[in-house]
Amino acid sequence: MKKSLAHQLADYACALRFEDLSKDVVHEVKRRVIDSLGCALGAWNEEPCVIARKVASDFSAKEGSTIIGTNHKAPPDWTAFANGCGIRYFDYNDTYLSKEPAHPSDNISAALAVAESVGASGRELITAIALAYEVQCRFCDAASIRARGWDHVTYGAFSTALASAKLMKLDPKNTRHAVNIAGVAGAAMRQARVGELSHWKGVAFATAARHGVFSALLARAGMTGPGPIFEGQMGFEKQLGVSLGNVGEKFAVPFAKNDQGPASMILRTSIKFWPAEYHSQSAIEAALFLRQQIGKGVEVKSMTIESHDASVDIIGSEPAKWKPKTRETADHSLPYITAIALIDGEVTEEQFQPERFKDPKTWKFLENVKVQRNAELSALYPDAVANIVHVDLADGRRLTKRIDYPMGHAKNPLKDSQVEEKFDVLVDPIFGRERARKIIDIVWELDEAKNVDELIRAIEVPKK
Repeated sequence: MKKSLAHQLADYACALRFEDLSKDVVHEVKRRVIDSLGCALGAWNEEPCVIARKVASDFSAKEGSTIIGTNHKAPPDWTAFANGCGIRYFDYNDTYLSKEPAHPSDNISAALAVAESVGASGRELITAIALAYEVQCRFCDAASIRARGWDHVTYGAFSTALASAKLMKLDPKNTRHAVNIAGVAGAAMRQARVGELSHWKGVAFATAARHGVFSALLARAGMTGPGPIFEGQMGFEKQLGVSLGNVGEKFAVPFAKNDQGPASMILRTSIKFWPAEYHSQSAIEAALFLRQQIGKGVEVKSMTIESHDASVDIIGSEPAKWKPKTRETADHSLPYITAIALIDGEVTEEQFQPERFKDPKTWKFLENVKVQRNAELSALYPDAVANIVHVDLADGRRLTKRIDYPMGHAKNPLKDSQVEEKFDVLVDPIFGRERARKIIDIVWELDEAKNVDELIRAIEVPKK
């Protein structure tokens, strides 16, 4: 009798060991922990992150987990939520592009929270993170759910439940129930990412992470969940109107042999170089290049961005993208992001302050920015995330630049030193260079750590 997908996922999760991971996977997990902690600490003062910490801090737990930047221990599911808000809010954490795009380092909030609560070692944490990446990315390969009105974070409930169950050392039966519980109440609506965007765009996965941890906690205590959760009469595939196909084969035990070993999907994901939606990264790079070619005192008449379908659908088609009124809309607006890169010569947090994206002069310029679909670029996606930017100048010239693989893409990866530099930019203003460097050093040695306590202490934000 064929095993259900939940059975296959549970068997895979329970079988996976640190020793199965390649050196490249272990190293990449460390890079993503550095990157994610930088994003979370950099967003420390942002409104939704402050709100999440305040709510989570109203609860305490003797076997809880520390909210990043504090010394307060909340229940691990609430900690996963608060920490997840920080990791995601700047839209600066990593990306995976496939039938469904994702930001798989979102999973780290759940893994870190549970690892602390159960006293897991650094190696156990690394294994759980690699597992979460594997699950979420494989699901993204299997089926797109956004066209049917469901958000990509829906897959995150499964990946975080499995990572949590792994860290809790649940057996296959209870791990399967964690998956079932996560699935039966984990579908998230795509409304979070259409029109004028709210805080929820940046905290949607944090909710999935909280639910994934909660599902594993319940399963650990003996709670059972309905199955088969994917293939059932009223299960995931029928309710969401998708087929996950043969994704279960990717979780075969014994593990399928390949050059990168099991749980290696993290090696296909990309780190962001700029704090904006990933489909815009190559447009930013192109605009910055063109700015250098224009010369001083030359007026820009208009801009045209040729892009691929996923980019146009997600960040380049709705009227709100041409007049962003919230930070969340601005960092998900292809016309604004590309235009401001050309105008300001940089894309940092400064470009996502209200006084910048609401500037009447900026909105006026956006009236002359067009976004067009390009079938050739669409055919390259998701292998490439290509954009072509044309700038028409008052002196009659048209300048053009095409970028297929922006800096940080899996095929154009950042160096370790660049990952550290990104962390420094985000964290140095809060911690100072010496303390920021200590955090990086701790993460590079994570596979030697008996637990995560030293790391948690190191990321407590200094009192002013």
